[in-house]
Amino acid sequence: MGEARDFLGLGPAAIEDYALIGDCITAALVNRAGAIDWLCWPRFDSGACLSALLGTPDNGSWRLAPADPGAQVRRRYVDGTVVLETVFTTAGGEVAVTDFMPVGNHASSIVRLVEGRRGRVEMRTALALRFDFGAAVPWVTQLPEGGGICAIAGPDMAVLRSPVSLAGEDFISHASFTVHAGQSVPFVLTHGPSHLRPPKPIDVPAALAETLRFWTRWSRRCTYRGRYRDAVQRSLITLKALTYHPTGGIVAAPTTSLPERIGGQRNWDYRFCWLRDATLTLLAFMHAGYFEEAQAWRDWLHRSVAGRPDQIQIMYGLAGERHLREWEADWLPGYRNSRPVRIGNAAHAQLQLDVYGEMMDALHHAREGGLAAAPESWDLQRSLADHLEQIWHLPDEGIWEVRGGRRPFTLSRVMAWVAFDRAIRSAERFGLPAPLDHWRALCTEMHETICGEGFDAERNSFTQSFGSRDLDASTLLIPLVGFLPPDDARVRGTVAAIERELMADGFVLRYDPGRGADGLTGEEGAFLACSFWLADNYALQGRQREAEALFERLLDLRNDVGLLAEEYDPRGRCQIGNFPQAFSHVALIGTALELGDGGPVGARAAP
Repeated sequence: MGEARDFLGLGPAAIEDYALIGDCITAALVNRAGAIDWLCWPRFDSGACLSALLGTPDNGSWRLAPADPGAQVRRRYVDGTVVLETVFTTAGGEVAVTDFMPVGNHASSIVRLVEGRRGRVEMRTALALRFDFGAAVPWVTQLPEGGGICAIAGPDMAVLRSPVSLAGEDFISHASFTVHAGQSVPFVLTHGPSHLRPPKPIDVPAALAETLRFWTRWSRRCTYRGRYRDAVQRSLITLKALTYHPTGGIVAAPTTSLPERIGGQRNWDYRFCWLRDATLTLLAFMHAGYFEEAQAWRDWLHRSVAGRPDQIQIMYGLAGERHLREWEADWLPGYRNSRPVRIGNAAHAQLQLDVYGEMMDALHHAREGGLAAAPESWDLQRSLADHLEQIWHLPDEGIWEVRGGRRPFTLSRVMAWVAFDRAIRSAERFGLPAPLDHWRALCTEMHETICGEGFDAERNSFTQSFGSRDLDASTLLIPLVGFLPPDDARVRGTVAAIERELMADGFVLRYDPGRGADGLTGEEGAFLACSFWLADNYALQGRQREAEALFERLLDLRNDVGLLAEEYDPRGRCQIGNFPQAFSHVALIGTALELGDGGPVGARAAP
């Protein structure tokens, strides 16, 4: 093993050890040791250029850190930005590495700026460029004009420019150099198509200044002024960084196949846009004053679902693509040997009735928020409502996208009711043409059916599916969407049952995975969004102290730069699942608002 390979390290860090940088086109993850272990180019859902997070440095990684392995590390985001500053302190001095992705450039770049703060520090860098999720080792040459290298594999090209000369060893480009106080050394890695000339160099100081200006201006628009401002603002910035600017779509996470249990098989590709996120994301942006982002997300939603109502999907690509074929990268060992590593997501073809409710709710809130509606929007909604009327009673795969067969999931029918409830509210409030008497009668029928077949009187709780005795934390949404009042005895009974049976170390599990509803084996962690929903229920029931205590515990799960994954492992006391997870951060914002000091969301339903 060469020194360059040894310097790269032995494998991925803990999931919570990573920080996100991005340019609203794609994103990268940087760990505390100064390694970028995940990067998709040229956009979120592309083949990864660096993918050590799903295996070893052989799959791609870029480390830039002091040669001294005992260097002390502290890091932070520059306030209001996704510009990351990591400070390394050694016996000989102190150096800062600033990592960012310039905004507004034609080609996405990663800039790593090394600045001497004190004394002198010996630095090392090692770059293992790999394309196609670690499968393709590129051909690396020196740039003709000098000052960097060019790596090409198939359609992809990556150009690294720096005043530091790099040498090749064992398919890794590496260098050693010394930084003195007051000295700056830049490294710029830029993607481009291989059939064109290398992308032009960028002006690093100007790019940093413009990127800082962009993010600080954006952050200052936040209108939330409550006591949880720092957490809310960081979550909003994270959502913005997960936005694909050309279309307004927001990915659920920038990663794929980070496991819901280390070594398990619940590993999914989240680099797509879910309709399920629509309502909560719209509310998060609008309540914080970000109407442009809400409008862009609403417009993405409207374009993506346009067409025949029976062809609506639960998720789409960044531009509304429908074919998200799932396959397995069997050459990757996975994050800490969690296999398979899945690319694409077969759940896009599932029937999930809840998405109709989430979409109708989002479009209703968009109208209430004053977002300009497309002329054909209401016609599309009526068409979707007509289709939903024919299928709302069918079994489906549900909110958790189970792969163990369709069931009559309770929340699916609740959200189908929400679809008609919001359609009625929109028609009444905005004078839109609609068969209101028919819809009202249908809502009454649906409500009675759900309360009769989805509620277990003996357990005094709503259940996962009709005729089942299993619990499901998704039923915590029943009062949040306005299906029943939060103080209804059936809601209180459901909350109590979940507290008794679906809690682990004070956090909420989605359901009991051992019951086999999802068709998979093994356990999973506590689902963070469900834990936020429990805090929402506490707040709505007047249990303010319990709501705040749970919310504070959830905030404590964030990593040192304020980010959350999808789940938390109470045994290992670590974050698990894809990272950072938009759903977790949207739920965080919703609970902060629900706690009252920033303008409550209420029941996420029109009053």
